[in-house]
Amino acid sequence: MTWQSVAAFLACARIGAIHSVVFAGFSAESLRDRINDCGSRVLITSDEGRRGGKAIATKAIVDAALKECPAVEHVLVLQRTGNTVPWTEGRDKWWHEETKKVSPYCPPEIMAAEDPLFILYTSGSTGKPKGVVHTTGGYLLCAALTVKYVFDVHHDDRFACMADIGWITGHTYIVYGPLANGVSTTVFESTPVYPTPSRYWETVEKHKLTQFYSAPTAIRLLRRLGEQHVQGFDLSSLRVLGSVGEPINPEAWNWYNEHVGKMQCAIVDTFWQTETGSIVVTPFPGAVETKPGSATVPFFGIEPVILDPVSGKELHGDGVEGVLVLKHPWPSIARTIYKDHQRYLETYMKPYPGAFYTGDGAARDEHGYIWIKGRIDDVINVSGHRLSTAEIESALILHSGVAETAVIGTADELTGQAVYAFVTLKPEFKYDPSDESSLVKELVLQVRKVIGPFAAPKKIIIVSDLPKTRSGKIMRRIMRKIVAGEGDQLGDLSTVADPSIVDVIKARVAETL
Repeated sequence: MTWQSVAAFLACARIGAIHSVVFAGFSAESLRDRINDCGSRVLITSDEGRRGGKAIATKAIVDAALKECPAVEHVLVLQRTGNTVPWTEGRDKWWHEETKKVSPYCPPEIMAAEDPLFILYTSGSTGKPKGVVHTTGGYLLCAALTVKYVFDVHHDDRFACMADIGWITGHTYIVYGPLANGVSTTVFESTPVYPTPSRYWETVEKHKLTQFYSAPTAIRLLRRLGEQHVQGFDLSSLRVLGSVGEPINPEAWNWYNEHVGKMQCAIVDTFWQTETGSIVVTPFPGAVETKPGSATVPFFGIEPVILDPVSGKELHGDGVEGVLVLKHPWPSIARTIYKDHQRYLETYMKPYPGAFYTGDGAARDEHGYIWIKGRIDDVINVSGHRLSTAEIESALILHSGVAETAVIGTADELTGQAVYAFVTLKPEFKYDPSDESSLVKELVLQVRKVIGPFAAPKKIIIVSDLPKTRSGKIMRRIMRKIVAGEGDQLGDLSTVADPSIVDVIKARVAETL
C-alpha cells in the first residue's frame, strides 16, 4: 500500500493495459493461479511490504509463484524497505531505475467504453476464484457518481477509504472514485491499531480528512479497545462516515456515530459487491433518514427485489425477508468472468432469470428500508474478505492425514463471520489424540500456505464422521446450527444417513468451544 500502487493503476489505464491487483496477504500458490488465469506478462511488486510493524516478503512470494508462471516476462520492483531480496537478472527491474529512463509525459490511449479496465479475482462457491471483469466507461461512471452523491464530496475535500487496494473497495474508493471527482485521496498502510489504537484518528487530525470509509470489523475492534483512544483528537473536519464490507451491527454504528462523528456526521452504511463495481444500496447524506444497521435505500438506477428463496417469486410490500436480487443492469455491473462467460451466467443470471443474483439475503422493513442479512451461498465474509468454503476445504484436503472436511461460517462479534472447519482423518493416519493441538496447527498452516493467512480457520474440530444425507451430501446446516448454539433447533433430520453422528458433532463442539 504505497502511492506508487495508485500510480501503477493509473499508468495501466492510461496505456490501455488491463490490470489485475492481488492482495499481498495471498499465498504464492494463490498468486500463481491468478497470474496464469489472466495471462499476465508484466508483474509489479515491492521488495517487501509493511503491516503492523512487520515486513511482508512480497518479492519472495512473487518469486515462488513465478516458478510456475511461464508467461511473465518482466517484474518491476519498488524499493520499499531496501532489504536484500532474491533477484533474477534480465527479468527483474527496479522501479526507481526504470522510471528515470522514461519521458514524464505519456499520451493516453483512446479506449471504448466497453473495453476492459481491470480484472479482479473474488472467491467463488466452487472453490476456483472468479476473474471479474469491469469495463472502462460504466465502471468509472458509477465510481465517480457514488463518491459524489453517497459521500457528498466537494472540490477541496480530502477523502479517506481505509481499505486495501487489493480489494474492490480500494479500487473504487481509494483510486478511481475520488480521483475521478478531482479530490484528494488517502492511501493508508498497516492496521488501525499500529503503533497505537489512535492511528486512524491521528490521520484524520493530521490531514483534515472530510470523509472516512472503513469496515465494521475495524470499528468493532476500536470500540472494544475503548473511546479513550478517540478522545483528544480534532475530528471536526469529518462530514461523512461510511461503513463497508459487511452489515454493521447497531452497537458499532452508534459508537461510530457518537465517538467519531460526535453526532454531527452523516453515517452511510453501504452495500455492494466486487461484481456490482460500486455502491448499490445506501443512505444519502442529509436526504435519507438513517437507521443503525440498515443500508436503507437503493442508489440511482438500482432496483433491488426480494424473492422467496423456494418459489423464486417476488415478495411485494414491506415486512418481508428473502433473497436479494437486482433487476435491470446498471453501468458498473461486471460484464463477465474472464475466459468463462458460462460461469458468469450460471452464477449471477440463471439462479433467478431476469435478475442479478447477489448471494445475499435481505429484509425490507415497515418503512421500505433494506437490511442486509448476509451470505446465503457457500461464501463466508470474514472482516469484509469473501472466502470460498470450497477453496478452504480444498486446501485442508491437501494435508496427508485429511479424509474429508466441511467448512462453515459462523457469527463472530469482531469479524462478522469466522471460519470453522470440521475434519475427518484417514484410517491409516497416525497421530496422538492427546496432542490434537499440534495437528490443528498443521492444518491451519496448510490453509495459510495454500490461500493466505486471512483465510485461516478460527477453529478446527476433528470428528469421526460428518453428517450426510443418504446420497452422501454433507449437511453443513447441521454443523452451522450446532456451532451457533442452536443444537435443539436442527429441524428435519429424517434424511441424515446416520443420526448418531449429530450427537457426536454436538459433543465435539462442546469439548472444543
